[in-house]
Amino acid sequence: MLLRLVNYTESKDTDGRQQTGFLTDEGVVGFGRVGKACTSVRSACDCPDCWSAVLSLATCEACLAAARAYADWFAAQDAQTRGDLTLPGGQVKLLAPVARPNKLLCLAQNFAAHAAEANRHITHSGVSVADAMTPHVFMKPSSNNVRGDGDPIVITPTAQFIDYEAEVAVVIGREGKYIKAAEALDYVLGVTAINDVSERRLKIWDRKDEREWDNFFDWLNGKWMDSFAPMGPCLVPASDVDLGNLDITCHVNGEVRQEGSTGEMYHSVAQTIEYISHFMTLEVGDVIAMGTPAGVGAARDARLVAGDVVSVTVTGVGTLTNPVVAEAQ
Repeated sequence: MLLRLVNYTESKDTDGRQQTGFLTDEGVVGFGRVGKACTSVRSACDCPDCWSAVLSLATCEACLAAARAYADWFAAQDAQTRGDLTLPGGQVKLLAPVARPNKLLCLAQNFAAHAAEANRHITHSGVSVADAMTPHVFMKPSSNNVRGDGDPIVITPTAQFIDYEAEVAVVIGREGKYIKAAEALDYVLGVTAINDVSERRLKIWDRKDEREWDNFFDWLNGKWMDSFAPMGPCLVPASDVDLGNLDITCHVNGEVRQEGSTGEMYHSVAQTIEYISHFMTLEVGDVIAMGTPAGVGAARDARLVAGDVVSVTVTGVGTLTNPVVAEAQ
């Protein structure tokens, strides 16, 4: 079965102890629970820390193999056994698969249709962006941006135009620099979904004059607000999916707003890793969000408001859903 690794807490645990498990259509199966029931599977690694978080589990070859064996054993059991081992959604809180990435890197304008709807598909010299552009890489501050499935996207009192951006994100599993594209996918640990939430019209202070770069930094800083990078609901090992052919869909209040595929990207995952690794070392746990397809709110004058619900669905990963709320004053 497809292995969908999750970090979670049980609602009954008052101490909020993080556990690891895998996601099924019925809920979450904790490795602690299935490990007690399945005595035939044991990891060749005896380090307990490997099972404390998805990142540490997925980067240990022996423990990841054991996790797959647990999931396969579970799938072969009868309905009663599976039900006994499954925690329904109401009993768990899903956490981001990588709660605090070392670096949260993002690509802007990596889909032709999105570049076109933003009127940025032609360069100043009249050349197609597809022929002229290198990856447009920026960073988000992961410690205050990243949230999990079900966590709110918080709109501040200064908000002008909050927007969604459904994206595929890859998680780096090996440290590397000057990585060749032909070898780059060997550095990808897994894939998840991310919502690169953006403030399109950032305005904190009034300005008397518009100076060079003001608009760029407004755009950049508008991506840095608290809660503006929901991630999840799970991490799927890279070997389980085709990174070049993943469908991406975004719904707002049940309405389809974005549909696309990673096959439409200007720069593939491998090309992007090669490019980034030439100006910085990529480390275990770094996350790269690969850009968004067409259909963002700015293109249809449809901003997010309190009460909205945004869902991002990626092939294999499933659906990341987050409500939009106004910040409490």
